[in-house]
Amino acid sequence: MPLVALVGRPNVGKSSLFNRFVGDRMAVVEEAPGTTRDRVYGELEWRGRGFAVVDTAGIAWRDPAPVAAAAERQAELAAREADLVVVVVDGTVGPTDLDLTVARRVLRSGRPHVLLVNKVDDQRQHIDLSEFYALGLGDPLPISALHGTASGDVLDAILERLPDIAYQPDDIVRPQIAIVGRPNVGKSSLVNAILGHERVVVHEAPGTTRDSVDTLVTNAGQELWLIDTAGLRRRGHIEPGVEQHSVLRALRSIQRCDVGVLMIDAAEGPTEQDAHVAGFLLEAHKGIVLALNKWDLLEGGEAPVRALDLAVARVLQFLPNSPVVRISALTGRSVAEVLPAALAVYQARQTRIPARRLNTLVRTWVARRDPPSRKGRTARFKYVTQVGVNPPEFVFLYAHPELVHPTYRRFLENGLRAEYPFAGTPLVIHLRAA
Repeated sequence: MPLVALVGRPNVGKSSLFNRFVGDRMAVVEEAPGTTRDRVYGELEWRGRGFAVVDTAGIAWRDPAPVAAAAERQAELAAREADLVVVVVDGTVGPTDLDLTVARRVLRSGRPHVLLVNKVDDQRQHIDLSEFYALGLGDPLPISALHGTASGDVLDAILERLPDIAYQPDDIVRPQIAIVGRPNVGKSSLVNAILGHERVVVHEAPGTTRDSVDTLVTNAGQELWLIDTAGLRRRGHIEPGVEQHSVLRALRSIQRCDVGVLMIDAAEGPTEQDAHVAGFLLEAHKGIVLALNKWDLLEGGEAPVRALDLAVARVLQFLPNSPVVRISALTGRSVAEVLPAALAVYQARQTRIPARRLNTLVRTWVARRDPPSRKGRTARFKYVTQVGVNPPEFVFLYAHPELVHPTYRRFLENGLRAEYPFAGTPLVIHLRAA
């Protein structure tokens, strides 16, 4: 698929344009320079042609902060990967020295390019577009990301300059694996270790990742989407503004993923905050893999390992027998085990039990344990059917289902798990009147 990169200095409206084009709030938008740090990809179709768009961090080159420098590297990488570079400038301030620096780098790259003059929000305001010819990028095209003004004209211009790369949309359903956890447990480091290069910004400061970043990955011949997310904290500890938007994006990523790889700091051990994040995954009925990161920092032989295993079993006892991988994203230890574990959970979520086999099994279990009863009424089992996969979903038909206690529900779930490989995935069980 052809790739279009949005580049420019900070705070010219690249993320707003990205969201306008893609039609979803995929990039965090805030009136502060440096809000975008990672490359964020989206897809759209215009006049029958499909192409991908990547939003990048603002290119400043004068900010000495390590995070800013890493973000700029991401922007330059995106521009090098792109088939067309869209340079975005701010029409309310005119061309700046930094705009000129960006333009020179784009021209040196030899990539096809388009120049967009953003923030032309009022047709009555006088903006002299001619001064932007000084950038050497050709005709400046006015646009308002805020109101969507001239979006169609801009997309037409992009198609005109975009190389004619054959693109055939497919209907392949690919597993979506989200890397989740509290801030600074190594989520982005794991993504980069899996990919073998720096795809997302990594820094020792919590909150480095602000957007949820999707990457198409192939593992043992299986294509999947790998999603890096912002760190999740308790609602009362979330700062308004950028962090709030980032957390909402992370929660939306959980909703659309199939399996969440929950990262835990092995050196610190599982915390209530880790359990809180696991709760998000369970509430959404997502598969779960535990990745105990920073394993290289565990010292002292077997004792700390046993203590960690006990702590995980205690704090996360409610998890559905989730597989555990012990990794070091920094050294690469066992990183290759993460995706196979997640794909195994994904396959378990596709399990479908034939109706006859399912009912035979359940009648066998029910015969071993008296059904619930009260005041002469009995919750008698009638029939069970599986109504869905990913997650596996079952409907049990009972006479007087209101008599069934939660412990009996767990009895039914444990019976299913004893017979079929549902490790790592919640089961959705409904009790209804026959």
